[in-house]
Amino acid sequence: MSAQRLPLLMRVRIAVMTVVVRVLKALGLRERVVNGRIMRARKARATVGPEHPLAAPALHGMDRKLNAILDQDGGFFVEAGGNDGYTQSNTYWLQRYRGWTGLLVEPMQELYELCRQERSGATVVRAALVPFDHDGDTVRMRFADLMSTVAGPHENEFHTELGRAVPWRDAYDADVPARTLSSILDEIQAPEIDLLSLDVEGFEPGVLAGLDFERHAPRWIAIEVHDDAGTKEPIEALFGDRYVMHERISPTDLLYRRVDVTA
Repeated sequence: MSAQRLPLLMRVRIAVMTVVVRVLKALGLRERVVNGRIMRARKARATVGPEHPLAAPALHGMDRKLNAILDQDGGFFVEAGGNDGYTQSNTYWLQRYRGWTGLLVEPMQELYELCRQERSGATVVRAALVPFDHDGDTVRMRFADLMSTVAGPHENEFHTELGRAVPWRDAYDADVPARTLSSILDEIQAPEIDLLSLDVEGFEPGVLAGLDFERHAPRWIAIEVHDDAGTKEPIEALFGDRYVMHERISPTDLLYRRVDVTA
């Protein structure tokens, strides 16, 4: 990672926190501090109302925007990656305050465990989502916390290094069960999907290539698109004439609507 790509203040904060975390690790206190932070954060948000800032963890207010657009109680969501079930989640607010349930998919073991604890009312599956023509039973994943990704030639090394910049958890690679999204939806006997939220660090087209749109076409799809030229075109090719772009809901996220759904 080129440090010069980050603002000076962020570089300073990362440097300071890295030193602090390394000292905690050397003293055998890092895991205790991490677990304490998690417990305090859960306690802090346990009783907050829907308007409280802690109630809406999505970046750029996307969870509140999605709620305003979909305006539905008791829907069914699919979110990949699920991360810890709270941090930057687009579906946490919908589940907690509007009675939604659904499926979260997270490949990294410790984040999967945290997600299960955080989102007990939903189904959480540990898997790497792949296209139908994927060869092999596993995918080599590279842990980088929020920016964990597929290891290999298509890895965004800047994102990976940024996700690992402050070592609250040790970096590692792991072989994760490979699943198509449709195979998981069949397994859990999912109802119609009201919202698919997809943020998988540039591998969104591959995930969508494992979704059978004849049987599992979500009503709405919120999808991260960092590179319009390189990512948007293959995504829309997979959509065909089933979807139209509804609006850009963040600097890097687009919201698509199935053509038979009224805006």
